[in-house]
Amino acid sequence: MANLVTLLRFPLMIALVVMLYLGRPGLVLGCVPFLILIILMDTLDGNLARRRGETSLLGSALDIAADRTLELILWVVFANLGLISVAVPLIVIVRGVTVDAVRAVGISQGIPPFNQVSSPISRFLVSSKVMRSSYSVSKAFAFNVLIIDLALRELNHPWDGWVHIIALGLTWLAVLICVARGVPVLVSGAALLSRSDRTRSSVSNHQTVDREQ
Repeated sequence: MANLVTLLRFPLMIALVVMLYLGRPGLVLGCVPFLILIILMDTLDGNLARRRGETSLLGSALDIAADRTLELILWVVFANLGLISVAVPLIVIVRGVTVDAVRAVGISQGIPPFNQVSSPISRFLVSSKVMRSSYSVSKAFAFNVLIIDLALRELNHPWDGWVHIIALGLTWLAVLICVARGVPVLVSGAALLSRSDRTRSSVSNHQTVDREQ
């Protein structure tokens, strides 16, 4: 059930993008509650998984995939619409691809994504409720204020300049937190890969010795 809720977020994302590109101010403003619904579904699927005992590596991976897809789609769309610099989606994409690649190694070894960091500081940045909530809230506010900015731009509203400045501030705050939470994963991933290489090398050496004997 929880995974179904997660999967339902994908077609809703497509509908959200269509609404943004139609450019009608009223429809664009309607994207705000629509986006909030999609974000709340992320909380719903997690609660369902815990209550129904459906937590799994697959569910965790799907949840991260849905979050990452929504984030990347919206950053790219907002950049394409001229609301933010193209540097924003580029930074987020590079961070996301590298972090997901490292996490995939851990998942293949049966380690859940948020358990792949060990030091207290890394755990705080990556998996603490404070940092995860800060990142989610900063993105949610940035996305919604950017949507409002788009609507005001279409209306040539005099408040658009101020709203745009606020939107950019929230955007770069979200990017900063995004990068800060990704670095520990990459550092821990490098250590994990190093240990895996040493383990494979040790196994290979033992097999070589056994064959020689």
